[in-house]
Amino acid sequence: MTSPRTPGTPPAPPVELTLLPIGGRPAADEPVGGCGDGCGCGAGPEADADFDPLTCGLDPELAALLTAAGLDPVLVEDIAHLAVEEDLDQGVDVTTVATIPETAVATADFTARQAGTVAGLRVAEAVLSVVCTDELEVERLVEDGDRVEAGQVLLSVTTRTRDLLTGERSALNLLCRLSGIATATRAWADALAGTGTRVRDTRKTTPGLRALEKYAVRCGGGVNHRMSLSDAALIKDNHVIAAGGVAEAFRRVRAEFPGVPVEVEVDRLDQIEPVLAEGADLLLLDNFSPEQTAAAVELVAGRAELESSGRLTLADAADYAATGVTYLAVGALTHSAPILDIGLDLRSEGRD
Repeated sequence: MTSPRTPGTPPAPPVELTLLPIGGRPAADEPVGGCGDGCGCGAGPEADADFDPLTCGLDPELAALLTAAGLDPVLVEDIAHLAVEEDLDQGVDVTTVATIPETAVATADFTARQAGTVAGLRVAEAVLSVVCTDELEVERLVEDGDRVEAGQVLLSVTTRTRDLLTGERSALNLLCRLSGIATATRAWADALAGTGTRVRDTRKTTPGLRALEKYAVRCGGGVNHRMSLSDAALIKDNHVIAAGGVAEAFRRVRAEFPGVPVEVEVDRLDQIEPVLAEGADLLLLDNFSPEQTAAAVELVAGRAELESSGRLTLADAADYAATGVTYLAVGALTHSAPILDIGLDLRSEGRD
């Protein structure tokens, strides 16, 4: 497989991937149990009993590329299997099996139908690699985070035609979704360019896809907030009500988890000083106007970071950035981003 392309250099030649059959099932002529020759881990049926099956699966270089991007290859492989198996539902692709000869081989191009920022190309590769039953050649033409134009070919793949068509929708569902998030994030990052303010995501993500969706935010130039409830504390209005006050809620978190960063949501200027006195690391300014945000920045005077949240739009992004706030929290990056339209186009020169 190839390494990521340096901008401005020619595309690398096609490469071949080592494949894991769908669902991890061995080929018909292989013994049941353990991995077969098609598995990227290289461990055959006689693998050591201590071998960790969670390391088994994707082509090693593809797994390395995912790891370098901050993604867990095991998680990506699991998502790929779930997506394809949901489509097959324990059966077969009846349309493709009926219309495509078993031995037919084809080349197909992932092509952008509209301009945007791409994310999830290696994820799409992972989907195809778990459904393909023959060698998969991959030619990478752009990288995640690149801006692309309508009509631009992003990735070319060559393998059995049946496998391409069976995995097409699952691969595109993820690629279009992640590229849509990256494209939406890029619009915010562009609006904030030249300021000290960064756009940041939330936990308003699709269940099971948080790691991928937050990766797409990074591809678009955004910053990740916490990945889980255990990463950091975020004291919001319901915590305040239950604890009996903002300062009291903060003290309880500090006492129970002294090493965890604590962010506190405030919705009035008069709540800021008591929370700062307790030692808050970051304040979430909920539904503050730009004028109120500027007053909060002046009041805090660098004693904590500040994050604006609530009803933010691209049109007012520059106004908030001008106040000196550290982050803009935008849940819409993940919960409302439209997909980036990308298609898989089978070339007409497929061969039998």
